[in-house]
Amino acid sequence: MISYLTTVRLDVGARKHLAEDLKAAGITRPLLVTDRGIRAVGLLDQVLKEGGIDLSLPVFDETPANPTEEAAEKALELYRVGTCDGVIALGGGSAMDLAKAVAVLATHDGPLASFAVVNGGMQKITAKTAPTLAIPTTAGTGSEVGRGAIISFRDGRKLGLLSPFLIPKRAICDPELTVGLPSLLTAATGMDAISHCIETFISPVDNPVAAAIAIDGLERAIVALPRAVSHPHDLHARREMMIAAMEGALAFQKGLGAVHALSHPLGGYRDLKLHHGTLNAILLPPVLRFNESVSAETYPRLKRAVGIEAKADFAAFMHGFATSLGIPMRLRDIHVPHGILSDVARLACLDHTHATNPRQATESDYLVMLEEAF
Repeated sequence: MISYLTTVRLDVGARKHLAEDLKAAGITRPLLVTDRGIRAVGLLDQVLKEGGIDLSLPVFDETPANPTEEAAEKALELYRVGTCDGVIALGGGSAMDLAKAVAVLATHDGPLASFAVVNGGMQKITAKTAPTLAIPTTAGTGSEVGRGAIISFRDGRKLGLLSPFLIPKRAICDPELTVGLPSLLTAATGMDAISHCIETFISPVDNPVAAAIAIDGLERAIVALPRAVSHPHDLHARREMMIAAMEGALAFQKGLGAVHALSHPLGGYRDLKLHHGTLNAILLPPVLRFNESVSAETYPRLKRAVGIEAKADFAAFMHGFATSLGIPMRLRDIHVPHGILSDVARLACLDHTHATNPRQATESDYLVMLEEAF
């Protein structure tokens, strides 16, 4: 086990220790937050049964692909009816972020939007926050060790909650739970982890420990992700990707950048149902080109990490890498309408990740990046 920001159980079969980890997290009556897909394939019953947990505990399985304010409020009702004292998240980043939102709402007064970091919410989230335990079934967001949650609100904004009190008390990272993930989702969630490692590394915030963790995550993912996509039952590759996802999130202490400043508002368009990892893969090359002029110290290290020469075009390499995984690499390919690009560029300047991009971007800069990605 690893203790860093939280305690992580990383191993094949780690799910079998669920009862033990619930006790350690101080949770006696959990609400389980997941999605219908996880339930339909039998992962929910498998995890509970093998983890020695009562199958009759309350379950919220309506987590949307991008967690919403409405879903958090609906899950909160189930939490209160069930007299719960904590939350288990089983699924990808959406389930984990939704669980964190429920944990805040269950213990604090006020609408969820009041806890968004852009509304000064970081200071409002306190140690009263209900404990959570995270069991990821994808290797991407790293939300199982992250202090943030991204939520789509009724007004169309996609905002982040951020607090050390949102970090799950325990994380169970079992590579076997990711083997059933389809190849395209494996690729897209993996590119999410890679974008985290790259953006945190080039962030101007000085945190050598987080930077070292980010580079290690990138080195692992660049080797393991193609293998996990082509050989889904390769448990070594799956374990390496779980490590990379976790490390990308551990490095969040340095902050993210323009990739996420753009992908967050794009993900806020609910009718488009855009996948966050796919968006990050598409946006990464144009953002890398934009940042290159101020990244003379960081890009050479990134190039060594992915195994290319110092004179190579890093943005072109990452575009080719994502393409080789089968990811569509144009916004138009995933049905993003051109007419929303101006609004996305405007909203990117308001996102909490905008401030830690290594090169300060304007609204017009963001629009140029979006046009390049379109």
